[in-house]
Amino acid sequence: MLDITKDIQSLTTFRRRSGAFMKQLKKSKRPVVLTVKGKAAAVVQDAEAYQRLLDIAASADAEEGIRQGLENAKEGKLRPAREFFGEFEAAHGISR
Repeated sequence: MLDITKDIQSLTTFRRRSGAFMKQLKKSKRPVVLTVKGKAAAVVQDAEAYQRLLDIAASADAEEGIRQGLENAKEGKLRPAREFFGEFEAAHGISR
């Protein structure tokens, strides 16, 4: 969860106190929103926390793909694998 008293800072403040911000990022695992002229301009995040975010996004994408596939199967939106691969091979100039 974002703490607006600590996690939204100006880019100028970040530049002046980058060492302290790096310690905060590592300790809190929360991103910091950097502002320019009062508007959000960038988000800085600890590398470990960012990797965790990437892993969650990848997992969500896989789960959504599986969910869609199961939904298509329930609705009868299927075709034989031989038909698909035949079209795919023809479209990409692949011969057996």
